[in-house]
Amino acid sequence: MKLSRLAQLGTVAAVASLTLAGCAGTSGSGDAAGSSASPTSSDVAFSIDPNLSGTITAGGSSAQSNAQAAWTSAYNAQAKGVTINYDKSQGSGGGVTNFLSGAYDFAGSDAPLNADQTTQSEALCTEGGVNIPVYLDGVAIIFNIPGVTDLKLSGETIAKIFALQITDWSDPAITKDNGTALPAGAITTVARSDGSGTTQNFTNYLAATQSSVWTSPAGKDWPIEGNVSKQKGGSGVVEAVKAGSGTIGYADHSAIGDLNAASIVQDGTAVAYSAEAVTATFEAAAVDASTGVTGDLAKKFDYSKLTAETYPIPLVSYAITCTTFKDAKQAELVKSYLGFVTSSLGQQVAAKNAGSAPLPDSVLEAAAETLAAIK
Repeated sequence: MKLSRLAQLGTVAAVASLTLAGCAGTSGSGDAAGSSASPTSSDVAFSIDPNLSGTITAGGSSAQSNAQAAWTSAYNAQAKGVTINYDKSQGSGGGVTNFLSGAYDFAGSDAPLNADQTTQSEALCTEGGVNIPVYLDGVAIIFNIPGVTDLKLSGETIAKIFALQITDWSDPAITKDNGTALPAGAITTVARSDGSGTTQNFTNYLAATQSSVWTSPAGKDWPIEGNVSKQKGGSGVVEAVKAGSGTIGYADHSAIGDLNAASIVQDGTAVAYSAEAVTATFEAAAVDASTGVTGDLAKKFDYSKLTAETYPIPLVSYAITCTTFKDAKQAELVKSYLGFVTSSLGQQVAAKNAGSAPLPDSVLEAAAETLAAIK
């Protein structure tokens, strides 16, 4: 059914009480769950058939996990007969692998399909899988330094720390970034052990902006060996940073809980994560990167367009699915659920519960066109 604007507002109120209680504890972060991201003024409508029934099986991106939990609760308030199983333990890499094997109806991934994966997906999807943006957030640089709650780091310093070229918190480069010396102490970096779209987005930034320091290629697998604590999943990274001392890692902002995150120096200004700052990044630097499959909406970032108002390490996460399903009933389920996710209301639900930034109207409208073609 097509929800009227009045009905949508009523659903927002119901969803807010339902999903805030269920998901604020999941993120563990008052800052993330209570993000200042305001609802968009857009009204990209969505359609839900309350008579739908069946099961959607999906998984992948741990960055999407809080949003997926909120989306599921909100969707099920209208479509009570639909079961949505989203496995966040797989990470983006595992999600894509399972999608390509036919085990998932859609994969959550913080990186779009590459050329080889797109070719592989033709066996499953005929024309190939499509990448549909569903979630906009940022990669947070999280730290646990005794006595330190405010940390500023330039891109160059971040690259040197994670490349193991800076190994102590009293390093002159860190002192320069902060205007004061931090207590001496060994640095332990924490990274993902599994194939990760968060790693992909972080290394995209490092490779594009700090190529003289970060000489490893961008990718889903962490490339640095040595004094690195490798952990599975974003939650594993967060827990290892929290449990350690002198630790630093990276994770989707919605997953960091009560850990502190560094402000990143861009054009002389220390930029903290906010929904507004990451939205500014998307508007300034996101460019089309379609795989060539009809309806594909993959994006990439032109980091040369970053400014002092943009958060430097954005993260766009996707639902990767087919536009042609072998089972028409399954196609309708996926079409309906992702239609809600990429509606104005769906984006407000994610913003409220995961601290993400609502995607721009133009992206939501393009997603609606892609989803309309699913059969």
